[in-house]
Formats: sequence, C-alpha cells, structure tokens
Amino acid sequence: MPSSKPVTVFGPDFPFAYDDWLRHPAGLGKVPRDLLGAEVAIVGAGMAGLTAAFELMKLGLKPVVYEASRLGGRLRSQAFEGGQGVVAELGGMRFPRSGTAFFHYVDRLGLATTPFPNPLTPAAGCTVIDLEGRTHRARTLADLPPLFSEVAAAWADALEEGAGFGELQDALRERDVPRLKALWDRLVPLWDDRTFYDFVAQSRAFQRLSFHHREVFGQVGFGTGGWDSDFPNSMLEILRVVLTGCDENQHLVVGGVQQVPQGLWQHAPEAKAHGHWGAGTSLAGLHSGAPRPGVAAIARAPHGQIDVTDVLGNTRRYPAVLVTCQSWLLTTQIAVEESLFSHKLWMALDRTRYMQSSKTFVMVDRPFWNDLKADGWPVMGMTLTDRLTRGTYLFDNGPDKPGVICLSYAWMSDALKMLPHPTERRVQLALSALKRIYPDVDIASHVIGDPISVSWEADPYFLGAFKGALPGHYRYNHRMFGHFMQDALPEAERGLFIAGDDVSFTPAWVEGAVQTALNAVAGMVRHLGGASHADNPGPCEAWPGMGPVALSD
Repeated sequence: MPSSKPVTVFGPDFPFAYDDWLRHPAGLGKVPRDLLGAEVAIVGAGMAGLTAAFELMKLGLKPVVYEASRLGGRLRSQAFEGGQGVVAELGGMRFPRSGTAFFHYVDRLGLATTPFPNPLTPAAGCTVIDLEGRTHRARTLADLPPLFSEVAAAWADALEEGAGFGELQDALRERDVPRLKALWDRLVPLWDDRTFYDFVAQSRAFQRLSFHHREVFGQVGFGTGGWDSDFPNSMLEILRVVLTGCDENQHLVVGGVQQVPQGLWQHAPEAKAHGHWGAGTSLAGLHSGAPRPGVAAIARAPHGQIDVTDVLGNTRRYPAVLVTCQSWLLTTQIAVEESLFSHKLWMALDRTRYMQSSKTFVMVDRPFWNDLKADGWPVMGMTLTDRLTRGTYLFDNGPDKPGVICLSYAWMSDALKMLPHPTERRVQLALSALKRIYPDVDIASHVIGDPISVSWEADPYFLGAFKGALPGHYRYNHRMFGHFMQDALPEAERGLFIAGDDVSFTPAWVEGAVQTALNAVAGMVRHLGGASHADNPGPCEAWPGMGPVALSD
C-alpha cells in the first residue's frame, strides 16, 4: 500500500534529513571555545549566504557578509511605486511545501504563505490554454479536451515505466534510506547521459501517441506549466523535481519572499540559541546595518588562512570563507587564486550551464480578471500559450489593493526574445500577444504605475536565472555538492567552501540553496575543529554512509 507520509526534498542523491537536523534541540554543533567570536567570510547575501551566516552566528562565530548587489539574491521582491506594498517577484516566486528546510525559516520568521496560482489549481480559479490559435478554458483537467488527459496519463506512465516512480517515491516518503539509495543509485548511470526529451520520446507511453501529444506536453507540461525549455536537460534533474514534489503544492510568500533573507539578516534569536552572542544579536547588528561591499579577490594567506579583498581594496583575513554567488562569477567577477580549487572542481564550476529567464509585470487597479462573462467564466485566467508570453500569472491581493499581472514568464529562447527590449516595449509585446487570446479584454486600461521587468542573464552578478544540468553533468554536480567534505583535500584546497542552488542537485529551487548552505556550515565547523553534537549528527557524519553514488571519470 502506498505511503501516506508527505513528499519532501529528502535526497534522493544525499538523503539527509535537514529538517530534523534543524529542529533538534541540541543545535547544529559547536566550535572550539577559543574560536568563539572569530570572523568567517560569507560571499553573497542571497538565501544560501544568509542561511549559513545565520546558523554560524548562532554557533558563536562572527560571519562577515559581502554583497555586490542587493540583499536577497534571486529572492528579489520589487515594490511597485505607490502600490501599497504590492510587489513583483522577479526571482523565486513559488515554493513547494516539500522544501521543509526552507519553510523552517519561513515559519520561524512568522511569514504567511498562500497557494500559488499555478495552472489548473484552485488558487488560479480559471486556467486558459491557448495553443495553435485554439483557446480552452478550464478549472480542472476534466474541463479540457481528451488530448490533455492523454498527455497527463502518458507522463505518469512514462515515469513509472522509465523510473519505477511509485516505488521510488514511496521510499522517499518513508525516508527509507537503504531502499531509496538502492533505487535511485541504479537510475543515475542510466539517465545521466540522456535528455528529458529522450525520456519522453522513447517511452512506450508517448510512442503510442502522436507527435502533437509531445508538443502539447512541452507547451503545457505538468504542475507548473510548459517544460519544453528543459527538454535538452539531463533527465535526472527532471526526475528529482517530480520525485521530491517540487512541481506541486507550491506557495507564495505574502508580501514578498525577500522577507525571508531580510528576516534572517535582521532576526535576533533568543540568547539561549546562541553559542556566544548575547540576547538581541543579529546579523544586521554585527554589520552595523549593512553588508560589506562586493568581493574583488580571494587568495591563500599564510598558516592556512584566506584573504578576501573587496572592491574598495580592503583586505581581511579569515580561517574559513564561504562563496555563495553563481559559480561563473568566480572567473568573471572575482579573481580567485586558482590553486584554491582543484582543476577537476574548476572544470565543474565552469561547465555549469545557466538558463535564461525573463519576467514582465504590471500593476493593475483591481483584480478585474475575476469579473464574469455572460457565460459564467471569468474574463481572464492564468494563461499558458505558445505565443510570446508563454506563461501569464494573475495575483489577487484582495479587494482593497491593486492586483499584479506577470504578463510573461519565459525561459531560454523565449526569454531571449525579450532580452534586447526595454520594459515598456516588453509590455507592448506581451499585451499584443494577450490581445489575440482575449480580444474583448482591455488589459491596458487597468494598468497603473510603472511596469517592472527582469532578464537575469543581463545582470553581471548573476549571468542567468538558475542552473540547468545537461546530460553528462552528474559528475560535475557530485564534485560541487560534496566539496564541503574537505578532510581528504590537500591543505592548499581547504577552507574555501561553496554553496547555492547551483551547487545542489536541485537547482532553481531555494531548498537546494538552503541545504547546501547547511552542508557548508557543517563543513566549516569541522574545518575549524568543531563538530556536530553526538545526538544530532550532521551532513559530515552522514556522508560516508549515504553520500551520492560516484561515477567513474
């Protein structure tokens, strides 16, 4: 009988219970008494950097956070001018409840969440699918023509046929580590070299259907919308997404997700939660309110120390440094002494492949899309289309606040279509495309304030939105994810750590950023001579028995 326990991001590559580790009353460990108050550097004030800084502060260290752009990284909630606090979520915007380590901090900060208006969910109300000039309205899958149900059934059958999905997810739900590892580790060499599209096209379930079924699957996808932008990616990456429930039961953070990293920056844990600092101590307080400037160089110093030089030329020396920026920045923005990483790790860092992403938002006077037409359907709904906009999302902030429309959320080649254009032109292009779907709706007449857009690949501090692993990249991911285990490294390569969703096996999901940050915390504590508590062993202790399977080079 299938397990009724919830799906969580529990591995599958490294099935360590980060949520249990965080909740344990013993805490994450301890550092030697003579190092209490010692400075350690954190490069990057995104979710990974601030998670690590927050936990290291609680352990009694003094994190020194460097940030070249703005606090929060890709958890960026930009307020509309005059919008009563209404925001556009330029980066991460939908967060699966299966990400239990991330929600540990959301809950700790007392932030409210609500279901994200994904297609065919109650939160969306109405979903409109417009393909090849044909428009369908639906509240559930049953409202759509049979072709869509055939596609959904074929996807479920393909997962079962190609991955033994039911048994695999049951092992994950039960947190049965030996069974989960046995099942998952068998799949790694089978699917690392094959693409998502290959998995779909070669499955018996889809081979029984037409090419158009695969085409519709790419446009409409599952859970969160179209997935054809991911067709070239490694199938292992897609399997992780669906296995760990990242594509379902997603929530948004009311008021903007940037409140999470900002909250970690400002939050003062109770004195008893600290290993050294007194009551009222926060990261903001330790920094006089603001992070240090961006980093220009990282180099080895005498006695195993590491020098960090900021963009203003100030150099400070640390016993340990954590870098959480996108890996390409270690060659484009920061002069990192080459010998700090092995050539094998440099290969992995430089081969990381980032995906383009663009969003265009407008604020509207009210959630007018809830108005009903004569046939009883709303005048507009969450929209999936093969047109320029690809995905259009509607955010109802209540009757007393302006609404928000994400006119277009697109990846890869669809995002590149927007890249050269200023925000105003992007709005015009999106409105023109949506007019063909909703000829009787005057969206522009409801727009108030200035529109907001983003192309993450155009930002020199990001160069893309998130990693998308290509076939053959498992070995690279293994090197990056496991780098926090430094006991076997040469002395010259110890003390510099990496974290971020691009270091994780689940890129594009903030849970990966949090989990790798916690790995780095464990690794830094170990490097400094500390350890996890005996009754709450951490990732370092778990690694030998459940680390990711290694493929030969």
